[in-house]
Amino acid sequence: MNETTDALADAYNAALAHEKAGETAEAAELYRQCLALDPADRCGAAMRLASIGMGDAPDKAADAYVATLFDQHAEDFDDILTGALGYAVPMQAAQWLTANRPGPYARLLDLGCGTGLAGMMLMELCEHATGVDIAEQMVEKADERAAYDALYVNEAVHFLGEWARSDAPEHAPFDLIVATDVLPYIGALESFFDGIAANAAGKARLVVSAETLPALADGPKDWMVTPHQRFAHSAAYLEAMCARAGFTTIELFEPITVRLEQGAPIPGFLVVAARG
Repeated sequence: MNETTDALADAYNAALAHEKAGETAEAAELYRQCLALDPADRCGAAMRLASIGMGDAPDKAADAYVATLFDQHAEDFDDILTGALGYAVPMQAAQWLTANRPGPYARLLDLGCGTGLAGMMLMELCEHATGVDIAEQMVEKADERAAYDALYVNEAVHFLGEWARSDAPEHAPFDLIVATDVLPYIGALESFFDGIAANAAGKARLVVSAETLPALADGPKDWMVTPHQRFAHSAAYLEAMCARAGFTTIELFEPITVRLEQGAPIPGFLVVAARG
């Protein structure tokens, strides 16, 4: 570790200690030091500042933060996610699709594929599957599962833009696009859904999950940072984004428990929408 890395670790750990003690002003000053030391924000200081009400919410979590976060947990990710966190969204999505819209689908795009949980659940419904994740070590784990025909290490919006601009024959549109546990790391969703629109086939189907908060139910905000440093979205905003991308037929909009956080359920939505 060099001096900057040491200083960053010291500032971040001290900030966490102050935050835990309820000393938000002291924590905020140290999180700002973290940002000065590391503008790429690998430790997620901007999200921490927003979550304690001491900074503006970024439009999305920093790419370096998301990649670092998931690379750190790649080895035991499945056990943490499906065990301690009780995460079952890919399974819920696959069960609904299998029972109600089994396809078959020619081309699946799994955005934020992680270790391949959704790919494993959906591979029987699809002829070809493409997985994308920002964390390289997560993609390596997904590759071991052999659930995808193609895998890419890329940020979702960047990938969607590159894919749409390419005239390569293999860069064809997708007729099933899945993004489970992606929206909690993106606040403003316009660019994300514009990218989906640019890569969706004429009769495509979209599956997304999102977290929400009671404050978003009737309030004026479309999204906000949660106390757990993720993004929550309102139901109205999600519907508007689906419509923006041309997915005007809402087939499922179900309140679900997305995951557990320190044993407490985190509310959210599972959404399935169709084009055409």
